[in-house]
Amino acid sequence: MPYFDAASAAPLHPVARQALLAALDEGWADPARLYREGRRARLLLDAAREAAAEAVGCRPDELVFTSSGTTAVHAGIAGALSGRRRVGRHLALSAVEHSSVLHSAAAHEAAGGSFTEVPVDRTGAVDPAVYGGALRADTALACLQSANHEVGTEQPVAEVAALCAEAGVPLLVDAAQSLGWGPVPGRWSLLTASAHKWGGPAGVGLLAVRKGVRFAPQGPAGERESGRAAGFENLPAIVAAAASLRAVRGEAAAESARLRALVDRIRTVVAERVPDVEVVGDPERRLPHLVTFSCLYVDGETLLHELDRREFSVSSGSSCTSSTLIPSHVLKAMGVLSEGNVRVSLPTGTAGADVDRFLEVLPGVVAEVRERLGAPVTPLSAPRSPAPAASLVVDALGRRCPIPVIELAKVIGEVAVGATVTVLADDEAARLDIPAWCEMRGQEYVGEEPADLGSAYVVRRLS
Repeated sequence: MPYFDAASAAPLHPVARQALLAALDEGWADPARLYREGRRARLLLDAAREAAAEAVGCRPDELVFTSSGTTAVHAGIAGALSGRRRVGRHLALSAVEHSSVLHSAAAHEAAGGSFTEVPVDRTGAVDPAVYGGALRADTALACLQSANHEVGTEQPVAEVAALCAEAGVPLLVDAAQSLGWGPVPGRWSLLTASAHKWGGPAGVGLLAVRKGVRFAPQGPAGERESGRAAGFENLPAIVAAAASLRAVRGEAAAESARLRALVDRIRTVVAERVPDVEVVGDPERRLPHLVTFSCLYVDGETLLHELDRREFSVSSGSSCTSSTLIPSHVLKAMGVLSEGNVRVSLPTGTAGADVDRFLEVLPGVVAEVRERLGAPVTPLSAPRSPAPAASLVVDALGRRCPIPVIELAKVIGEVAVGATVTVLADDEAARLDIPAWCEMRGQEYVGEEPADLGSAYVVRRLS
């Protein structure tokens, strides 16, 4: 069964498995002890730290191991903010950061601090100049991911890091998605990553803090990992994480070129074979293994289930695939279509034949889901009645996307050119998907108005 969700968790790398099994036999003792078994464990821990630091591009004494990438993010942000509390309590971050960064920002605000979300363009990238403009005299820390976890767009980290250095603001880079492909460029100050993203075992995160960065660890003090990560080190997992990071880096150049070609094929063929689809993210400045696209008139949860039935494991940012029923904050910040969203992230070793079969199966699956939902299958046509309506109202209250968009598409041809259709909807996704439909269909999105029990979205027919 082809597994196409490496951005969530990559399959365990063979080197990680070998290192894990060996370390279970050799690295079970306490590395803080001076007897023989402890010294052996300490040697393994030191070797793993040196290997990880080399891959990150920092000194070994600047890097600690945490219990997860999320823990690394939380500890890094809290420690940096606390260490620079005399400067101020302002935090700058991009609007498309991982949820762990957003949760840290929310907690910081709840404790009396403030933060600024820097917007992104339609590809998901920040403008360095705009990011620089968000830095203030009281900015204690800036955060910017190296590459986006949902759409694969690489951020201009080096440019932003230079602006942060000029302003005297440390920059924390979440490198969870990119570290397996290469070091993060630029003069960053703090860096976090997660081993299960590159094929290491789950439960190991990295936190690097450059010398000279003011940092005050939060929470009860601990004796391990320079006091920055509490608890007994999971030494076998740490050894496996470091060994696999070194292994994937050695394979990165060749595998990156191979997977990039497969992703290029997906980007091209999906746009050719699936009607009404939007491939999102930067087509060039992106991770080599990841592509995201959204399909009009498709229920994302149903689409993922149907692909799973055909033995393809993919992910999605559609609101209907999450428990919150709120569209992905990444897609929302980009202003792109969220319904029918599919994220394909290829693990190392993905066979081209599996990608070809996925591209053969996908169009039929999308067509099947659309037919079930009663989606329109013909392009916009002239009004069907001799007297086209001056305006229409579609009541889609209580109905989840893509139904409001489907109902809009069904009736837009019944109004005269220049006339409007008002869609009443209370699904959060409609706020994103109706404007996206207008852009894809060449119609005018007039705007949103308050309405009883929801919102009224007004669309003007242009053609």
